[in-house]
Amino acid sequence: MLIFEQAAGLVFQPYVLMVILASAAFGMLVGAIPGLTATMATALLVPMTFFMDPVPAIAAIVTATAMAIFAGDIPAALLRMPGTPANAAYVEDAYRMTQSGRGDEALGAALVFSAIGGLFGAVVLMTVSPTLAEIALKFSSEEYFWLVLLGLSCAVFVNPGSPTRGLISLLIGLFVATIGMENPSGEPRFSFGNLELMAGIQFIPAMIGLFAVSEVLRTVTATSPRQKIPRSDGGGIFRSQWKNLKQYPVQTVRGSVTGTALGILPGAGADIAAWISYAISKRFSKQKAKFGTGHVEGLVEAGASNNSAVSGAWIPALVFGIPGDSITAIVIGVLYIKGINPGPTIFINDPQTVYAIFMVFILANLIMLPLGWLAIRGARPLLSIPPSTLMPMILMFCIVGSFAIANSMAGIVMMLVFGIIGFFMEENDIPIAPAILGMVLGPMLEQNFITSMIKGDGSVLHFFERPIAAGLGVFTILIWLFPLLMLILRRRSKATVAA
Repeated sequence: MLIFEQAAGLVFQPYVLMVILASAAFGMLVGAIPGLTATMATALLVPMTFFMDPVPAIAAIVTATAMAIFAGDIPAALLRMPGTPANAAYVEDAYRMTQSGRGDEALGAALVFSAIGGLFGAVVLMTVSPTLAEIALKFSSEEYFWLVLLGLSCAVFVNPGSPTRGLISLLIGLFVATIGMENPSGEPRFSFGNLELMAGIQFIPAMIGLFAVSEVLRTVTATSPRQKIPRSDGGGIFRSQWKNLKQYPVQTVRGSVTGTALGILPGAGADIAAWISYAISKRFSKQKAKFGTGHVEGLVEAGASNNSAVSGAWIPALVFGIPGDSITAIVIGVLYIKGINPGPTIFINDPQTVYAIFMVFILANLIMLPLGWLAIRGARPLLSIPPSTLMPMILMFCIVGSFAIANSMAGIVMMLVFGIIGFFMEENDIPIAPAILGMVLGPMLEQNFITSMIKGDGSVLHFFERPIAAGLGVFTILIWLFPLLMLILRRRSKATVAA
């Protein structure tokens, strides 16, 4: 009890609360601009944390991260331009809800269920972090290989259209991921002697191009006037969420659990969590056909998942000093600078700081609700701006975001090239989202495959020798075989009826 009182004394100070509010507003702003990710928000905050004590420094990063993950849903729903890869998993549903006059409901669901998922992850972080982190440590390259394949499979099966087109999009993303020298052999591939391509395709400019620039091109080349989106009174932000919570309690809990579990795995993070949760939601839904057409169910589950994954990533970071994602990798560096060594001893040497971090997680997800409401209300006027004014503004932000990634014109060129590619993909009904997932997971797939093959001396059976890897492998292969089995069963049933 004394530790909790000490932790509360560290958190509930005017200065710390002001830092939390300021970093929340900053995270909301950065996350709402396509291309400026939660990781970038964290990196930009690091220089400011040098002048802070440990608790406000960590509080600033925790709050900005949670806000940025949610804020990426705002341009996703209003403009079909996801702020982060995690938001890309359900961008079609969110945007189509906006087009049908339910934009406030879509953003309200993203806000409320992100907060619920974040709070769930924080409770797990507080209660069972040492036990769960021990499980995460048992994951090696074999388990990650199957986990990545499972994530890639989701990209094909969650596609609302043809699975074949989803597979084509995924293969495009995987091909892009092979470009450059960032591979186990260190050999340049598909670079054609170009120094910029040797460094690989920068993911953020590519994502901005595929989603944002292609949308700009589509608007500019449209022969018919842009569809007028119905205005709303703003009451739907929270009004329909109680109904959604009562209608989808299983999806809420399942998304929160999935996100936390995947967040614990180093390298998984909110991106994979959102995609897998959306796929699970569609797989077990009674209304599969509605996914991708403006259905809130997948948004509820994936929204809860991506923010719970943020909390889950802190479990291996705090307990073992192993970063769960790029954000916690930055956090570990900040902790070392402040003289705090993450690992099992932190619970003994600095328990009040650990529990103060737990409290900050709770606070960050609570203040997300009022600040998110203000952000949604403030962003709604974007819908009334004429396309001739809005599109050049969007293109300007895209150029700034792409240039800022590597401080190079190459980012802008990549953005424009992928904008054209994205435009032609959608003109031919090839979805963009699977390509994004292929680019994210491609390097991880190759790295873990090569590592596992070396460990197994070239034996494919090595991928099934470890118990967890075998379970994941069998589960993934069953998912691949499921459509074939269903086809065989349907043909047999037709043959039986005909006979």
